[in-house]
Amino acid sequence: MAMGSGFNQETRTGAFFMATLLIWVFSVLWEILINKRKELFPIVLGFIFYQSANWVIPKLLRNRDPLFVNTCVSLLHSSTTSASVLFILVNQSMISNGVNVNQMFEHSQLVEHTWPWAFTALCFSCGYFAYDQLDMLLNRLYSGWIPSILLHHFLLLICFTLALYRNVTINYLILTLICELHSVFLHMRKVRRMAGFRDCNGSIFVKVEWVLNWATFVLARVVSHILITVKLIRDASKFDKGGVELPLALFGMAGMNLLNTFLGIDLFKAYRREMNSQRSRQNHHD
Repeated sequence: MAMGSGFNQETRTGAFFMATLLIWVFSVLWEILINKRKELFPIVLGFIFYQSANWVIPKLLRNRDPLFVNTCVSLLHSSTTSASVLFILVNQSMISNGVNVNQMFEHSQLVEHTWPWAFTALCFSCGYFAYDQLDMLLNRLYSGWIPSILLHHFLLLICFTLALYRNVTINYLILTLICELHSVFLHMRKVRRMAGFRDCNGSIFVKVEWVLNWATFVLARVVSHILITVKLIRDASKFDKGGVELPLALFGMAGMNLLNTFLGIDLFKAYRREMNSQRSRQNHHD
């Protein structure tokens, strides 16, 4: 009875998130087709690109496991997004001619202006989150009554699309995507283990992988998100009074910082498991 109740609850959860995704799709298509917002079309291109990757990867890697394919596409997204973010930041610093790079991070620049390619990159990434939400719902790649991954994507789609519709805080959101640098190594480790390479814990590759995993987790995820949160609080008086930008941004960053905490705990547990496994094998050989 308890198992049946849990299954029904997960079904209702899936139905809720599917309904919100369909409403989001209708909203985006309305903006593009009815309101003639052609600049939002990269959202559709992003969805098509990652969905196409989902179809191609099983044939290339000869592995049709939905979770494996989903993780591979996530690795593709984190790689392309982190490369895009680095390109945008380097390109903007070159445009500034290095005169005063700090001007890039002034309140007006982050809220009212948009760096070259930033809008398109955010649209493309938005398309990925829509694809990933759909893929997880269709293949039931989630568990629990309130799956954190579905909730995460749901909140990101709201924050990203509202910013894109209003064309504000685009640069702020690009900075939050620096965390995708860490996601590269996070997904790389998961793909490696799902591909069957679990017994290479003592290899140099895995040691380097863990160093990069921890380094990018601290710098690209924890430190960057804390700095963004501090920046928002310090510049709170500069936001329009009565506007939704500041409350939405603070709420979003609070959620990201909380998720980073849980992710750090899970990462530490995984690291400790692999290190204990490595020591056990060494003791066995000795």
